[in-house]
Amino acid sequence: MLRNKWKGLGAAVTLTAALIVSGCGGSVAPSATGSPQGNGLQDVKVMLEWSPNTNHTGLYAAEALGYYEEEGLDVEIMMPSSAGVNQVVASGEVDFGISVQEEVTLARTQGIPVVSLATIIQHNTSGFAAPKALGIKTPKDFEGKTYGGWGSPTEQAIIQAVMSEAGADFSKLNIVSIGENDFFTAQKNGIDLQWVFYAWTGIEAELRGEPVDMVYLKDYSEKLDYYTPIIVTNEDHIANQSELVKKFMRATSRGYTYAIEHPAEAAELLIGAVPEINAELVRASQEWLSPKYAEDAPRWGEQKLEVWQNYADFMVEHSLLEGEFDASQAFTNEFLPE
Repeated sequence: MLRNKWKGLGAAVTLTAALIVSGCGGSVAPSATGSPQGNGLQDVKVMLEWSPNTNHTGLYAAEALGYYEEEGLDVEIMMPSSAGVNQVVASGEVDFGISVQEEVTLARTQGIPVVSLATIIQHNTSGFAAPKALGIKTPKDFEGKTYGGWGSPTEQAIIQAVMSEAGADFSKLNIVSIGENDFFTAQKNGIDLQWVFYAWTGIEAELRGEPVDMVYLKDYSEKLDYYTPIIVTNEDHIANQSELVKKFMRATSRGYTYAIEHPAEAAELLIGAVPEINAELVRASQEWLSPKYAEDAPRWGEQKLEVWQNYADFMVEHSLLEGEFDASQAFTNEFLPE
């Protein structure tokens, strides 16, 4: 069973050095996660990194098809808090969260004990979108333009690295914070390009008759073909609540596998769970994205050490990563069903 609890659209996942795990200068009130409910199911909390979309379809499919309930779980999906998904998951206030590899890499160099359990999509489908009329085809074309961002510590660093790889001058890009404005609202306010997932914003642009050019990160370095988004938990859950993690991941894997095999039906499950969502967009996005969930991997969620190491190496090469990072400790495939 899953209980949706929308807490208002929060900022996109951010990562600050202010830790909220015990003994790190701040704390979050203890959680009741893991306690049994009156219906005999175990309470589980999952925090999204943004508003519901087709990156999350597997969660909703797992609920609608009874996979969580079969595992004895009562799952509550939550919107992100102002503290950021990784910090809240690390603190134990929620059991699982949706994050991205670049944020987990940085988190672990800062001693935040989050671990990736699965990648939702096998290859990086994110990139920089701009209206076709602007003619932005490569990072070199970013010069003289205005980028609208959300303020993640790694955001500007990645943009700078991509522009550097293409021989572009990062200082000629104007970067402004756009808060919670979506791509289309930002365009009306003087923003030329944004970092988006094509499966959602790009597909929406097509449906609106406002096509975009996409500059995909993975096209400029194989080291930027990293995992985004991913499902995370904390080290304590892995060590001391492994059965809970196994149950959650078993049901979630079934949900994403269903979405791979039945994209049209999965889209309707997401629409049914989130009535306010753009149904036309969900259907089109799901058709595009479902084949990409597992793509060339032997199973949904599979992660490779080289992908984690490649991204960290890229950041080190561009002097963008400080602190020790052990790629082998940042993820695990242990809880993916065979």
